[in-house]
Amino acid sequence: MIRIFLNGEMLNLGSSGLCVDKKLWNNATGRMKGRTAEVLNTNSQLDVISSSLQAIFKKHEEDPDLTLDKIKSIYLGKETPKTTFLEIFDKYLDDIKALVGAGKTQATYTKYSTTKKHFVKFLDMKYGRKDILPRELSHMMVHDFDIYLRTTAMLKPNSATKTLKFFKTVVILAQKSGVLTHDPFINHHFHLEHVDRGFLTDEEIRLIMQKEFPTARLEQVRDIFIFSCFCGLAYIDVENLTEDNIVELDGKKWIMTRRKKTNIPSNILLLDIPLKIVEKYRGKTKDNRLLPVLSNQKMNAYLKEIADVCGVRKTLTYHCLRHSYLSFTLKTNDLHN
Repeated sequence: MIRIFLNGEMLNLGSSGLCVDKKLWNNATGRMKGRTAEVLNTNSQLDVISSSLQAIFKKHEEDPDLTLDKIKSIYLGKETPKTTFLEIFDKYLDDIKALVGAGKTQATYTKYSTTKKHFVKFLDMKYGRKDILPRELSHMMVHDFDIYLRTTAMLKPNSATKTLKFFKTVVILAQKSGVLTHDPFINHHFHLEHVDRGFLTDEEIRLIMQKEFPTARLEQVRDIFIFSCFCGLAYIDVENLTEDNIVELDGKKWIMTRRKKTNIPSNILLLDIPLKIVEKYRGKTKDNRLLPVLSNQKMNAYLKEIADVCGVRKTLTYHCLRHSYLSFTLKTNDLHN
């Protein structure tokens, strides 16, 4: 008969399937006495059983849920590997990565990847764990993770809330997969603070348009910013514009595109100033791009410099233009060449 012991507790696993002469059995060693072929063969089989059980223990000794019943189930082949929460997270990341360019963006993948990094650090710092089983994800753990994001990770309130929303999306996947049977977000309320992103007045926009800049790079960033102000397009939409998006109807040129965020068609009449900017950079871009758009990070860095040069005492970012309004009474010659 096989018995196993763990933390002072004992459990019978049942018969080993081996029979021995009681007179040849050594209770102290748990093996047969003697050196006959039969004895050596039986002891060898008992060693295999013992080694298998020790291997199971070694493999799972760091598992906080390790019990005698679990060891028994694994040994008897009844234990199926349990999916951990981070394995679910990794699957979600793999799915997003596979869809980049086919409905998902690299930015979306980065957001979820960053969320996982925050959670891994949180688990290690708060609980001393490398991973958890889905059933261990409690409401209190979600609460603690929220606090961690706002304090230790030093995220701004809205960034912390958005990160937790990304995290909840993975939790929902775990629920739909059947590995999580409860809702750790029950009674958890998300709250986004109102942020005044500011806007530029017509006068401030005119000041930026008429300014003569010391470098071609600042002038280029200014031009693209003004183009977006007139067209009302987000950074990613301007970046994706090509010559193919320019269509002429009844002698007037239009931008015909789809918004990246919503996939909604957008048809914009090119007024004098944005049309002049398009003509200014025609033939000077790569990959048939309409304008030489830099990375969003670089654009915002240069926009801050432009604000300083122009004496605009506002935090000038590309997103700011979405909240700016133009009277459209500005003339083409208002743009400095």
